[in-house]
Amino acid sequence: MSWIEALVLGLIQGLTEFLPVSSSGHLTIAGTFFGLTGEENLAFAVLLHVATVLSTIVVLWIEISGLFKGFFSFRRNDDTKMVMKILLSMIPVGIVGLFFKDTVEELFGGGLLLVGCMLLLTAALLTVSYFAVPRRKKEISFRDAFIIGLAQACAVVPGLSRSGATIATGILLGNEREKVAKFSFLMVIIPVLGEALLDILKVLKGEDLSAFSAIPLSAMICGFVVAFLSGAFACKWMIDIVKKGKFIYFACYCVAMGLFAIVYSLI
Repeated sequence: MSWIEALVLGLIQGLTEFLPVSSSGHLTIAGTFFGLTGEENLAFAVLLHVATVLSTIVVLWIEISGLFKGFFSFRRNDDTKMVMKILLSMIPVGIVGLFFKDTVEELFGGGLLLVGCMLLLTAALLTVSYFAVPRRKKEISFRDAFIIGLAQACAVVPGLSRSGATIATGILLGNEREKVAKFSFLMVIIPVLGEALLDILKVLKGEDLSAFSAIPLSAMICGFVVAFLSGAFACKWMIDIVKKGKFIYFACYCVAMGLFAIVYSLI
């Protein structure tokens, strides 16, 4: 992998992680064109996901620090309840990560046909949430948090947008757009960092060293920095987009990319 390829992949990851168009799907498409192997593509994707999670922490630092202060005050308050809801939402994806990680990794080598179909499913979710007018709630309930967590667990499939699936699910459940967007970005922090930690431990044990050692250090640094900077920009942009409810444009984009991936896989 050259530093130019890493730059392109980092930019794709940073911009698409928060936009409802599936970062994993776009990385798979780009990786196919660059001729990356499934293991190398997955290893680099983990690195880029860590970069975008750090950008989330920077952008939402006020909200995150407020939640920490409220939680560690050891009093029952709104911050404590929100932390508990975030933890509850992470249970489904935690189960998938612990017991079905190998299956998920196999999906990343499933090719563009799977990615294309999942992009079309993402488009359908965005379209339904755009036209639906459910009753609005004042806050995200524990029930809603768990259901949004189920959507996040399903979104481990390449091509199914995590932000698109979780935000669309939250909107369909009747929650305010801005609150759902911030909840969606906060709930992914611990799972991604946890997954990255497990992969680092694997590398230290020598179990999966080949996938990471095949990537030059310069490419890792370049991809990480670009993903972090573009991710910070996209995170702020996405919150504003969700407020205005302009999901339909991304639905059209996902349809175009999904059809392209399906046709290309069949050629």
